[in-house]
Amino acid sequence: MQEIEKLKVLQSDRESLKSRTKQKELERKAENATETACPECGSRQLVHDHERAELVCQSCGLVIDNDFIDRGPEWRAFNADQRTNRARTGAPMTLTIHDKGLSTMIDWRNRDFYGRAISSKNRAQFYRLRKWQRRIRVSNAIERNLAFALSEMDRMASALGLPRNIRETAARVYRDAADKNLIRGRSIEGVVAAALYAACRQCSVPRTLDEIAEVSRVSRKEIGRTYRFVSRELGLNLLPTSPIDYLPRFCSGLKLKGEVQSRAVEILRQADERELTNGRAPTGVAAAAIYIATILCGERRTQREVAEVAGVTEVTIRNRYKELAEKLGIELII
Repeated sequence: MQEIEKLKVLQSDRESLKSRTKQKELERKAENATETACPECGSRQLVHDHERAELVCQSCGLVIDNDFIDRGPEWRAFNADQRTNRARTGAPMTLTIHDKGLSTMIDWRNRDFYGRAISSKNRAQFYRLRKWQRRIRVSNAIERNLAFALSEMDRMASALGLPRNIRETAARVYRDAADKNLIRGRSIEGVVAAALYAACRQCSVPRTLDEIAEVSRVSRKEIGRTYRFVSRELGLNLLPTSPIDYLPRFCSGLKLKGEVQSRAVEILRQADERELTNGRAPTGVAAAAIYIATILCGERRTQREVAEVAGVTEVTIRNRYKELAEKLGIELII
């Protein structure tokens, strides 16, 4: 019973920490909202002078605020080890964990704060504390749903090699869908895959539905249907994917130089100006532009090699590159 009471106290401390953190975020947003433009000239070129603790407008020189609080640390660190040792806080908040990383954790090593081994008399007590900590960390059905969904999202993002900002964006999309009760009647894996696909498009790091379906446990058809439903209900308003967004990944997979990528970008921009990319799959158009650029730059790649990297067929590349070459007046010696 004493262990349960201690864990309840820890849980109440966690909730109070969450409320304080949320209040600080609201205060910071309100402070930033009032300091976005100069009241004298309307300029947005505001600079913080940390030596004088003043907020100054670069255009007219008006001192908008003074004696503001320096929110940085009062200590200095000259290397990574010093920064780690002198920091008095844990990891930053993250949306990729169901409790945003604010929960407490009892280490599995039987050592105290000073690194001394815990006596055998107290080890059984710490074992029980760890067990109850794992149980109460996920306290209700909503947190269980988030814990499973975010772990699945992390697995899929790792398999696709996606950066941290896309994982945070996808977690926010999923949390918004959960708050609006859009998950009921749908599989968690389908909503997670749809959120990840939407985050890739928002961050201009596109992945196709086929690539998302390969690492998920649902079909491509279900991911597309769920994505359309979630984007409509949340009002995401995502623009169509540009073929230029696929070029860096495809060129890297083919081990091409930057000159080839730049030439492919020029070809796609000319095609976009003449509306040759409308109604075409962006991956196929990007692959055709890369194929043309490799020929023009003397780094020839076969249609099969480009098709394997882009995930399209050789027939698609053949049809698209002939169309681009004819409409743009590009002469190719094959």
